[in-house]
Amino acid sequence: MKSADCDILVVPGYTNSGPDHWQSRWQERLSTARRVDQASWDHPEPDAWRDAVIAAVQAASRPVVLVAHSLGVIACVQAAPYLPRGAVAGAFLVALPDIERPDTPAVLRHFAPIPREPLPFTSVLVASRTDPYTAYDRAGAFAADWGAELVDAGESGHLNGESGHGPWPEGLMRFAGFLRTL
Repeated sequence: MKSADCDILVVPGYTNSGPDHWQSRWQERLSTARRVDQASWDHPEPDAWRDAVIAAVQAASRPVVLVAHSLGVIACVQAAPYLPRGAVAGAFLVALPDIERPDTPAVLRHFAPIPREPLPFTSVLVASRTDPYTAYDRAGAFAADWGAELVDAGESGHLNGESGHGPWPEGLMRFAGFLRTL
């Protein structure tokens, strides 16, 4: 699949992805990409975030490829059982936050538990070995439960602007390779 053949839905995490974040840069660069907006980026509500993903997928005119980061990954996984069958061709999931950890900020705790059911579409989970929000082995366990391919991003922090992943060309190359498998 080529990017021109699908609707790429960018699903940011908590507080949204700023202009220097790789998701924002990819959205500008990929002509079929659009952001899934949330009613509140700073006070996220699980049902509202899940429903925004569902509505965006339902509004798509072509097969959908989800590109989610952090809490956006949780929203996509929670939306998966409610998505129209066959509407999502694949999901590129990056930097899953382990919101089941005891040190999770209160504003995010109500997104728990993280679903463990297999995803009904092809997916990859890109995880860093030094992500402050998820241990790599936990990310691997979720990927296995979801039937997602685990991609080792090495020692890359939370894979955001703060960890030096503004343009993230390696990620874009990996995403292009993922598209070719769909």
